[in-house]
Amino acid sequence: EGLIEFHGSFQEMFEFFCKHSTIHGTVRLLCSGGGRARPALWRLLLLASLAMLYWQFALIFSQFWAYPVVLTMSMHSEPKMFPAVTVCNLDPYRFELVSEHLAQLDRMAEESITFLYGINTSARLFHLKDRKIHVQALANLSSSGFKLSQNFSLLRMSDLRSGKKHSSVGFRLCNSTGGNCFFKTYSSGMDAILEWYRFHYMNIMAQLPLIIDISQHEEQIEDVVYSCQYDGEPCRPSDYVHFHHPVFGSCYTFNSKGTDPFWTATKPGIPYGLSLILRAEQKDHIPLLSTVAGVKVMIHNHNQTPFLEHEGFDIRPGIATTIGIQQDEVNRLGGNYGKCTRDGDDVAVELLYNSSYTLQACLHSCFQHTMLRECGCGYLYYPLPAGAQHCDYNKHPAWGHCFYQLYNRLRNHHLNCFQQCPKPCRESLYKVSAGTAKWPSAKSQDWVRQALRHQNGYNSTSSRRDIAKVTIFYQQLNYQAVHEAPLLS
Repeated sequence: EGLIEFHGSFQEMFEFFCKHSTIHGTVRLLCSGGGRARPALWRLLLLASLAMLYWQFALIFSQFWAYPVVLTMSMHSEPKMFPAVTVCNLDPYRFELVSEHLAQLDRMAEESITFLYGINTSARLFHLKDRKIHVQALANLSSSGFKLSQNFSLLRMSDLRSGKKHSSVGFRLCNSTGGNCFFKTYSSGMDAILEWYRFHYMNIMAQLPLIIDISQHEEQIEDVVYSCQYDGEPCRPSDYVHFHHPVFGSCYTFNSKGTDPFWTATKPGIPYGLSLILRAEQKDHIPLLSTVAGVKVMIHNHNQTPFLEHEGFDIRPGIATTIGIQQDEVNRLGGNYGKCTRDGDDVAVELLYNSSYTLQACLHSCFQHTMLRECGCGYLYYPLPAGAQHCDYNKHPAWGHCFYQLYNRLRNHHLNCFQQCPKPCRESLYKVSAGTAKWPSAKSQDWVRQALRHQNGYNSTSSRRDIAKVTIFYQQLNYQAVHEAPLLS
């Protein structure tokens, strides 16, 4: 038999291939007996196999281009820096420059409460003889022509829903032409009154200078903290910085920079933490800004602006509160593996806070820039860029209509601020757990008050609980670090 065989026709060559080929799939596909049905079935199986093959390729490539990550967790135990702690007394100043307008607003609030509920609150709620903080200004407020608007009266409304009558309380806001209006309503009358008061309050406080020097009033505000100890040692004047918040009042941030070795935590437990005795006086100067009595506390990272409205918690007066903290550290890859920023320099939003980058600082800055662009003025509680001014309904009559609509869009994630503001690639998160007990006890309160009165200038003429004790400590120095690593490489 020859090495190479020649066939007389293609049919003979095809029959020879079918009988001698070892490619079984091809034989069944082309040479299967039984008519045309069997080869057609094998062709369908081949096409189905190819489709499955391409589908698997698509899954593999889609998974690869999704840049999946795997999380690795590790435990570390080492001395570390105590976090920054901010405390506020929930008692904002009643600045003399705007005291007359605040008094007028208090009277308007009293009339509104009487109209809605028939309650006379003047004797129990408002304290118009409280101390005021005098601020030097270039011009008197009365000469600026500011007037409280009467166009935002509180109203009670009712509607039928599901066959039942529901009542709500709110106030009306309109655009500059008056053609587009809506009611800012609340099912709770208390919430409506507080929001209505804050709205007028922002317009009044917009009259103050952007930079207020309160250093000359340190003797009046320093008594917020009666006692401070860390790791058994008394705190030093350099251990805290003071600032004033228009809603949360006089605030102190301890260990704000996180660079002093004094604040290094070497042991866990209550004796080695930060212990504070705070004034929690309930005689508010501006009572309708908040209905909470006590102190606002927030634990946060160093060199970061404390956003107490988002992450702060309240400490009750007459209570000793122990707060245990545990630290977690998160490290994100960034780049193709997820959107994050190292230091905020690559973020399109111009930060308005003089501190390190945080997600909240970016969101607030983005919202303020949007306010300035769409409403023509800035939100009082957020910093302003150079040349901008805070909102005032005497100058910008429709800013409330614009603001509340923008804020609802931000809260519902309909503004692009969440797309423009990534999370930090590296951040420390603090988990807290708290315990409380009455303090001082009935048997010890007399000598505790006497000791505070002689050592710290504490002065109380009533039996009301007006002090609070807070202890913040590391529950353990172990901390959990979470790292992202590429799943596919």
